[in-house]
Amino acid sequence: KMLGKVLCTVLFMGAFPSPAEASQGHISVVLLGATGDLAKKYLWQGLFQLYMDQVSSGHSFTFHGAALAALEPGQRLMFDVLKKLSCPPEEAPNRCAVLKDQFLKLSQYHQLKTAENYTALSREIETLLRQEGLKEAGRIFYFSVPPFAYTEIARHINSSCRPPAGAWLRVVLEKPFGHDLQSAQQLAAELAGFFREEEMYRVDHYLGKQAVAHILPFRDQNRQFLDPVWNGHHVERVEVVLKETVDAKGRTSFYEQYGVIRDVLQNHLTEALMFLIMELPANVSSAQEVVQHKLQAFQSLWGLERSSAVLGQYQAYDSQVQEELQEAQGYVSTTPTFAGVLIRSDSLRWEGVPFLLTSGKALDERVGYARVLFKNRAYCAQSGALRDAGHSQCKPKQIIFHFGHGALNTPAVLVSRNLFHPVMPKDSWKEAEARSDLHVFGQPLSDFYMYSPVKERDAYSVLISHIYHGRKDFFITTENLLASWAFWTPLLDSTSRQPPRLYPGGVENQHLLDFEMVSGGVAFTLAEPAELLNPGGQMPSDFRAIQSKFRQSPLVSAWAEDLISQLASDMEEAAVRSVARSGQFHLALSGGSSPVVLFQRLARHHYGFPWKHTHVWLVDERCVPLTDSESNFLGLHRHLLQRVRVPYFNIHPMPVHLNRRLCVEEDGGAELYAKDIVALVANASFDLVLLGVGTDGHTASLFPRSENGLEGAPTVVLTESPVKPHQRMSLSLPLINRARQVFVLVLGKGKHDITTLLSRVGREPRKWPISGVSPSSGQLVWYVDYEALLG
Repeated sequence: KMLGKVLCTVLFMGAFPSPAEASQGHISVVLLGATGDLAKKYLWQGLFQLYMDQVSSGHSFTFHGAALAALEPGQRLMFDVLKKLSCPPEEAPNRCAVLKDQFLKLSQYHQLKTAENYTALSREIETLLRQEGLKEAGRIFYFSVPPFAYTEIARHINSSCRPPAGAWLRVVLEKPFGHDLQSAQQLAAELAGFFREEEMYRVDHYLGKQAVAHILPFRDQNRQFLDPVWNGHHVERVEVVLKETVDAKGRTSFYEQYGVIRDVLQNHLTEALMFLIMELPANVSSAQEVVQHKLQAFQSLWGLERSSAVLGQYQAYDSQVQEELQEAQGYVSTTPTFAGVLIRSDSLRWEGVPFLLTSGKALDERVGYARVLFKNRAYCAQSGALRDAGHSQCKPKQIIFHFGHGALNTPAVLVSRNLFHPVMPKDSWKEAEARSDLHVFGQPLSDFYMYSPVKERDAYSVLISHIYHGRKDFFITTENLLASWAFWTPLLDSTSRQPPRLYPGGVENQHLLDFEMVSGGVAFTLAEPAELLNPGGQMPSDFRAIQSKFRQSPLVSAWAEDLISQLASDMEEAAVRSVARSGQFHLALSGGSSPVVLFQRLARHHYGFPWKHTHVWLVDERCVPLTDSESNFLGLHRHLLQRVRVPYFNIHPMPVHLNRRLCVEEDGGAELYAKDIVALVANASFDLVLLGVGTDGHTASLFPRSENGLEGAPTVVLTESPVKPHQRMSLSLPLINRARQVFVLVLGKGKHDITTLLSRVGREPRKWPISGVSPSSGQLVWYVDYEALLG
């Protein structure tokens, strides 16, 4: 009776309460991957810390290390780690020795390889509890294994190792959770087949770092000071940074798959940023409220494009990859080991404030922090020396959440003394000595109120404690995970072929990785030295746009981002010409996903666009309320209209929602729109119509074999789509063909087949409505990216 003997010993030594109090039940902790690096470095120590903290809580514990190795070698490896466990300095040596001895006796190794192994483990737990007369409180399964193993392990746990009714199950998952949106969705769907959302605890260990974990409580406890200044009127910029001096040696197999953006920015730095910029929930301890506010913050972010990031790679990386992965001599990797990314939000609070996320390996120092730098509105008449003597309003004003390492070498919260004296919980944070010999961002430490933790805790110990307590607000939910991947995946796709800037590493980097904000994006401040260039042949960005013909009309083709840039410039040029000619520019825009990047480009880079004289019309609309996520107008509003200054009366959404009904013919919505066009657009001839192409050859909401809109009068029609929502409103083909210019945008491999087909067929709008686009007295131009054109 192993557990009974251990309990008796602990009771005798006074580490436990009386048996009558020890009635909350038994918890079995199963660590999968118990002999791996993460388990050795952090997880066993975290579990031992949990045991030390909770040994008097009323719960009893057993710890089951598990791996694929056979019993004897696995057991030996595991206990080699357990023998090296340590207690915190404040723990009495006698108590430490007893607790460590008990922890080792409560720990055992299992080979978990087959379904039978999991069944045997469950049976062993049940037998042990029955013998000791203990009730089961719950089971924790910690997955310290590669994600490809998750599904099989989840299946085994679900089928044969769940606790009985009345006991809880907590499954702890380590990153990476996929490598892009699609893979994350797939993994999430697989796990959802075995576990409920409340049973899954996805670990981002940064959420266990004390300075990161205190961002929301700090904002909550200091609302009175922060509410007036936590916005774009007062904040100059926000930085979230993790710098490392080590390189990727020994980890290149992982790094080649993930790179710095997936490894650090998509998770650690993004989570810290969300805590800074999300609207503050009424209850910062409510996991549900925190997640909902995070999701709203994600929705407010501008989409990322290639110009949003600068990428670097330390020079020795290629040779390390060749050596560790047996790649051929001369192999060139484009995996970034450094990234600086500019993020912006269109929320009212943060409009115009740049958020800079930066991380890299082989840099000059090891440090992590989140920094909010405030605008300095003061003018100080005194000299610099007098300024420095006190807490002058002319000194920089900032709040820094220091994650660790660096000059301070401790987690800390720093607030400029010329801002406010912060409220901090005295039981967990202590005010540090105001030293003037240490400097942070060029300022002596004496310029700040500085607080450090009363008791410094390892991030994994903190998170394991939260798992025990069921605190879900420190973990990544499925919704949160997918929102983050949806935000980052477009940048990963657009930079996948981009050669990173090479840098020597360490202090030799000097200013090579410095970057600045330019034209809505970021760029390195120094030109790249010729000797560091080694792109390994031509890259897609080296190709220029191709000008030729497609279906007897001009064709512009390039890689997607260059194509969008060219299209946006051509649209601005057309607008300027039209305004010079007639004083106004009538622009009709299609919906769907393809134009989103174009809208973002126009909003961010084209400040010369004559929006004041532009009328914006819809080419087509789904028959849903304009506030519905399926609405073309809502997409146009989100990505373009709310970011540019188009006069309110120049915006013309389609009237699909009249008399509390959607696209009912007798309400006359199509006729109303047609009348508006006739009244406002000279000769009902738009200056520019932007179209897309569906995989079936449809354009606007004119579908193959459509009953309306393919011929007849130049008007607005109601149509039927083969996909939901079925009802649509659309400009007719004859009305589109009255335009002065029509631009057709075609993007992506998914459009290659229809592009090839259209290059071979004639004018057959009944089969392929796009083939009927032929302006009677205007110009048609095709903008087709290489993937759609060449496959």
